[in-house]
Amino acid sequence: MVTSPKKKPIKKVRVKKQVKKKSNTRWILPLFVLAFLTIITLYFLSPFEKKINKNSFLENIPLGFESFGIDVSHHQGEINWKKLFYKEHYDTIIHFVYCKATEGNSHVDTKWNYNRKTLNNLGIPNGAYHFFITKEAPRPQVNHFLNFWKKREVDLPPVLDVENEGFSDNDLREKMKIWLDEVEKRTGMRPIIYTSLNFYETKFKNHFPNHQFWIAAYSKKPDFINNKSILHWQFSENGILPGIDEEVDLNVSTIPF
Repeated sequence: MVTSPKKKPIKKVRVKKQVKKKSNTRWILPLFVLAFLTIITLYFLSPFEKKINKNSFLENIPLGFESFGIDVSHHQGEINWKKLFYKEHYDTIIHFVYCKATEGNSHVDTKWNYNRKTLNNLGIPNGAYHFFITKEAPRPQVNHFLNFWKKREVDLPPVLDVENEGFSDNDLREKMKIWLDEVEKRTGMRPIIYTSLNFYETKFKNHFPNHQFWIAAYSKKPDFINNKSILHWQFSENGILPGIDEEVDLNVSTIPF
């Protein structure tokens, strides 16, 4: 039997693991994404500031009208009127403002006093509107409106806002006429009627020959806009303006201010 020579024992050698140095390049992509998201966020947080300057905004106002205005209520929250009127590039856009004063025979808009006082202090042409509750008596609504709207000679004509159905069209028109006549008698100013294009065409056209209208129509320009009885046209309810957190109604007028 042949025996094999003895093998020399193998020495174990410990190999030190090499620690890879962290590369700074792995932060580049996250930082880029963060910067991109920050820019996008700032862009959309101030859409009017970034996307619309004075000239581009004016280009979106319908042509053929003499002036531009807005109407507001508590729905717009507390408006920063100074920012709206005195911020660079915006100070000559808005020519007139209408503010909601009252509704029915007891409600006062929660922002009426603030809006009225601030606009008067800034010297901005403004007027008041009353939201008509069509199934309530008109004379108490007249008294309520005139208790809170104190007319000045420089004020714009008061507005009767009619948006709801009455017991009948005849009943609605009779109540409106009482309100309109009484306000004119007591203030010396003939009120304007605000209503939708549909209400104007189906209920009011040819029924108030001595009054002018303010028509709300968003999908198209009314065919009869050159009619002398149409004074203002509310062409959008989705306006975005500096100093106003919520969307606001946009209007054009056939008269200059």
